[in-house]
Amino acid sequence: MESGLYQDKYRVASARWIGHDYGQNGMYFVTICTQHRKRYFGEIKTGQRIGEESKLRPTELADRALTCWLDVPQHFPFALPDAFVVMPDHIHGILLFEKATAETERPNTFGPQRQNLAAVVRGFKVGVKSWATRHNQPFNWQAGYHDRVIRNEQELEKARQYILQNPSQWAASEDKPDGIFR
Repeated sequence: MESGLYQDKYRVASARWIGHDYGQNGMYFVTICTQHRKRYFGEIKTGQRIGEESKLRPTELADRALTCWLDVPQHFPFALPDAFVVMPDHIHGILLFEKATAETERPNTFGPQRQNLAAVVRGFKVGVKSWATRHNQPFNWQAGYHDRVIRNEQELEKARQYILQNPSQWAASEDKPDGIFR
């Protein structure tokens, strides 16, 4: 097979931070979407009165997603869940990695992924999907996920606020693709 056959025409560029070790201690903001952005997790109920917050009217699957998020440390003791929100067709969450012994930093590479962000996200997604399958509920995740390495306390606070305010922003952004935290 010729090496330049597809001339990078069908290659999807990685959204990961090149050279970053996603297994090292740090803070990670993740967004995981449902397949085709289908609203498996419920609908947003808009506040009817002034000052009343908009919030998700969750399905059982949304409740399970929250449970799986809170259970992350049982499977990955170094991964501590922080702010989290379930939206109709996606979730946002922050994970804090606190490993007791600092490992030597390794660049992000292809190969087996364990004890890093990819493994934690995969475990979370499998937990939600397997529950749906056992309960005969149709459900699929979109392949992959979005992430952002949170570099300082200011970015952490900005991410937390984005997550907490996400349900209130739903009506304004419903016609647009999700405004992933930047």
